Amino acid sequence: MLSHELKRELLGIARSSIAAALQQKSAREIHVSQELLQPQGAFVTIRIDRELRGCIGYMESFLPVAEVVAEVAVKAALEDPRFPPLTLPELDQATLEISILSPLRQIRSKHEVEPGVHGLMLELGFAKGVLLPQVATEYGWNAEEFLEAVSKKAGLPRLAWKDPEAKISVFSAEVIDEEEILREHTA
Repeated sequence: MLSHELKRELLGIARSSIAAALQQKSAREIHVSQELLQPQGAFVTIRIDRELRGCIGYMESFLPVAEVVAEVAVKAALEDPRFPPLTLPELDQATLEISILSPLRQIRSKHEVEPGVHGLMLELGFAKGVLLPQVATEYGWNAEEFLEAVSKKAGLPRLAWKDPEAKISVFSAEVIDEEEILREHTA
């Protein structure tokens, strides 16, 4: 579990990295807390008015989590193929959410999936789909609905998760919600 200060530090890294990229400046060198030098996967989600505006991440990484957050924040802002690149005025309206990921654990049964606790990664052939744990909560999905959704995310039929060749892994995430951190700061 990350402290409130470390969460704020990661949010600052994400936001300043996006701002530097949008202004075509190189990100300034910053001192990073020792705890943020551990290698870990992470995703950064960008929303404007609660609507998704970008989300990219790495399931696993050999880089320090602070570097991963900086890199995927910029990719979420500029390279998510579902959206045009974020603009500087949009960054002022955007809220960020960072998901720090646990290692993947392969499962054999839908009964091992805990929606809201686990995220899912499904691999079948060359197709791969990932959904973060908070997605199941957001949509109120049960385990089977979550598995169907990750199948569709992979570009596969909704029941592809039942294929004996399908590799399904779960992971958890520590979610850092910028809106929540700001509310705590002003409370």
